Amino acid sequence: MNHEMTHPEMRIRHVADRDWDGIVALESHAYSRLGLSEGRAALQAKAHASPATCFALDLDGRLAGYLLALPYPESAYPGLRGSTEEKPALASRNLHLHDIVIAEDLRHRGLARHLLDHLTAAARSHGHEQISLVAVGGSETFWAARGFTPGHVSPTGYGPTAVYMSRAVPAGPASRRETEKWADAGAARA
Repeated sequence: MNHEMTHPEMRIRHVADRDWDGIVALESHAYSRLGLSEGRAALQAKAHASPATCFALDLDGRLAGYLLALPYPESAYPGLRGSTEEKPALASRNLHLHDIVIAEDLRHRGLARHLLDHLTAAARSHGHEQISLVAVGGSETFWAARGFTPGHVSPTGYGPTAVYMSRAVPAGPASRRETEKWADAGAARA
C-alpha cells in the first residue's frame, strides 16, 4: 500500500532523516509547557520501532506536522523520554498513537484530520484492530469527540491529567462524516 497522500499543497509521507530537526522543534513547542517534551533520541526510538506507521506532513514545502505511532500491547503505552526501551515493531492488534503535532500557526485547517485518516488506513492495512493513545493536558474531551473512549489504565509519567483511550479501527475507509469529526489536534500527546 502506498502511504503517501498528495494534494496540490499537502503531502503525507513517511518520516525521513531530514525531518528530525523540525519534528523536535514542533514537539518541544507543543509539550514543553506541560513538562512532557521527550527530546530527539526518544522520539527517534519510537519512529524507528515502526517506520511504516510514522508520518510527516508537508504543506507548501514546509514540515507542517507529524505523527508517530507504533504497535504496542493493548492497555499499555510507551514511556516518555526512554530512547532505548523501544524494540522493533511488536506484534500487536493495537497501534498506539504516541504523538501528533501540527504547527501552531497551521492548526484548525483539517491537517490533523488528514494525518489521522492516514494513520487509520495504515492501521487497517497492517491488520491492527484498535488505535490507542494517552490524552494529555485536558485533551480527553477532544479525543472522546472523535470516538476514543477511556480505558481502565492510569498512565504514569504523562502528567496528572493523562487518560489512556482507544477506539476500534473501522473495517473500511472512513466515511466523510467520520473524518469530519477528526479536526485539528495538536493538543494531545496522543
